[in-house]
Amino acid sequence: MPAEWERHDATWISWPHHEPDWPGKIEAVRWVYAEIVRVLADHERVEILCDSEAVRDSAAAMLRAHNVAMQRVNLLLVRTDRVWLRDSGPSFVWNVNGEVEMVAWGFNAWAKYDNFARDRRVPEAIQHATGLPLVQATRADRPDSPLILEGGGIDVNGQGRILVTEEWLLSDVQVRNPGFTRADYEQAFATYLGCHDTIWLGNSCAGDDTHGHVDDVARFANFHTVLLAYEDDPRDENHASSVDNLNRLRLAAERQPLSVVLLPYPRPVIMDGQRLPASYANFFVANGVVLVPTFNDPNDRVALNAIAGLFPDRTVVGIHAVDLVWGLGTLHCLTQQQPAMALHTRV
Repeated sequence: MPAEWERHDATWISWPHHEPDWPGKIEAVRWVYAEIVRVLADHERVEILCDSEAVRDSAAAMLRAHNVAMQRVNLLLVRTDRVWLRDSGPSFVWNVNGEVEMVAWGFNAWAKYDNFARDRRVPEAIQHATGLPLVQATRADRPDSPLILEGGGIDVNGQGRILVTEEWLLSDVQVRNPGFTRADYEQAFATYLGCHDTIWLGNSCAGDDTHGHVDDVARFANFHTVLLAYEDDPRDENHASSVDNLNRLRLAAERQPLSVVLLPYPRPVIMDGQRLPASYANFFVANGVVLVPTFNDPNDRVALNAIAGLFPDRTVVGIHAVDLVWGLGTLHCLTQQQPAMALHTRV
């Protein structure tokens, strides 16, 4: 699996239509999506799944109103339950010839929700649209059973290293693959993603609905650098896990060089008494640009500067995410990159 900063052919998203994901805010969120597409379309093609003709027509109207470069946007009719393509969509990889293929994971709505029949078919829809080969990931111990994983739970450096959390895969909450062990997962990462060095962090951030996705706490910024969301206030519930994750990364650096750059958290973002998973680590790297969630917080500037320092060849753009995170995810959760062939990488 190539790193996210390798050149893309496109970014895939799905237009918001499931109102219960953003109670009372879905109209505002659609305008946030329009802004996301406006920024992305200046740099690469954007493929947008639309749940119905009405959703497609509304999306087109909002994108045009937002002055989006529509020649780089495709609106595709594909039924979905939710819009989190990082998790329901396939992971794009290179085969041994550097050609792009897709890995379809089994999807069961984070082992939490019942309505996922449409999302489970998203990889097939994308395969139909692209014509790219699609491989179904299966359990090594039960080849007739799909391997349940989500793209938000993994982050790779494109050179065989992968970040995951124990909370996601090894706890007894929201269990994806009952009976699977640490060694089983590491073998699967090697088989399907070409990753032979797994860095196991502890927990994700407070408010994480997925129970442990790594893309809210730690992300590769280049082959040898990880950006880590770190809470230095001992009174905050993210502090203990921040300290633990930093120690784990330092241990990983002892076996292979690794630099760690700390990102702050914003103030706790609360809605209706619920803490939301607000994190700057949920950024998305595209061709020539990095989109970073912002939260009307003084630490927005600190985080933007830290990320800009690690992506000097890209423009860094903040995207207002206070409404977006009410859906329990932000920019990385809703995007899925389609890399170019390996011969056209490393811009």
